[in-house]
Amino acid sequence: MRKLKAAAITKAVKEMCIKAAHELPCDMLCAVKKAAAQEKGISKRILNFCLKNAQIAKDELIPLCQDTGVAVVFAEIGNDLFIEGDINAAIEEGVRQGYEDGYLRKSIVADPLFTRKNTDDNTPPVAHYNFVKGDKLKLTVMLKGGGSENNSKINMFAPSATIADIEDFALKTVAAAGSKACPPLIVGIGIGGNFESCALLAKKSLAREIDSKNKDKRYDALEKQLLKKINALNIGPQGLGGKTTALAVFIEFAPCHMASLPVAVNLGCHANRHEGRVL
Repeated sequence: MRKLKAAAITKAVKEMCIKAAHELPCDMLCAVKKAAAQEKGISKRILNFCLKNAQIAKDELIPLCQDTGVAVVFAEIGNDLFIEGDINAAIEEGVRQGYEDGYLRKSIVADPLFTRKNTDDNTPPVAHYNFVKGDKLKLTVMLKGGGSENNSKINMFAPSATIADIEDFALKTVAAAGSKACPPLIVGIGIGGNFESCALLAKKSLAREIDSKNKDKRYDALEKQLLKKINALNIGPQGLGGKTTALAVFIEFAPCHMASLPVAVNLGCHANRHEGRVL
């Protein structure tokens, strides 16, 4: 059995928080450049501003957005890996160090309703764990801002719901968000599971590569169809009109109870900040 010290996890999470906040992933950069080439007028100017912002953020180590978000961590732990120490504490310490040393805004409040007092270090993160084969630890850190998160939706459909019903739900979610989620968007959709797991599927989908294809041909076709319909809404970059309301639609699905059909739509902004690493 392979051993991994918790300190290595802390170091990795720290570095990933800083990189995700300051450096737009290559697939996102390419997608924005491609969209800018197809736009004109104010829409083209906005996308070019997004590209300029990304370059300044990378060169001068300035956050891509002032809202540096909630740190969401997905951990895939190999069954043959032994972690020496507390993985929960290691991830939390990595987030704490990343936000402090990266000069990132701390946005987490300890009590959601009464005091709203800031924790002053952006902890705790939201961590999800999954056990897989092997002896590696795969980490994905996602910095999820309030604008896109606040405009995400979940709906418990009856099993009689049609594909058209689900498409309509996704389209209405994007339309209601308008400019508030900072388009162009990545639209993550979770179908199946139950109330909480379909939302998790939607969020996990946001970490996919822009040009990646769904492994299921039916869902791949649905992703492409939905992307066309979303872009036909003419919301455009920052809500000022144009061909590019979304850069991608990603769908993840799971088995569900025969009496239900849960669907969640989790929106990602034009930065869609995430970073992955295997230890």
